[in-house]
Amino acid sequence: QVQLVESGGGLVQAGGSLRLSCAASGRTFSNLAMGWFRQAPGKDREFVAVINRSGDSTDYADSVKDRFTISRENAKNTVYLQMNSLKPEHTAVYYCAASRTGALPRWRGGYGYWGQGTQVTVSS
Repeated sequence: QVQLVESGGGLVQAGGSLRLSCAASGRTFSNLAMGWFRQAPGKDREFVAVINRSGDSTDYADSVKDRFTISRENAKNTVYLQMNSLKPEHTAVYYCAASRTGALPRWRGGYGYWGQGTQVTVSS
């Protein structure tokens, strides 16, 4: 089992930045690929970014490339999502997810563990 707890969400003005954190426990963190997803009101949960086990490979949704950065600290069992130049359309609940696969999954089914989410609200 893996427990994931997100933090760092909140209210920010357009153009601002936030850094989300996700702390993992219960399984060897370095054996897990870690992803971020988001779900806006009335929409499906969508892929945002993923990082591999060692942290040297990442993948992003086209909509967040050059704006968001995913990183991890295996010594702290934590994955981060740095979000810059935020826009109102980035408003959503952001979820951290863990995958035992060695790949970089973009689909929800590739993840076996999920956090409860953290709300990000970007005001115009």
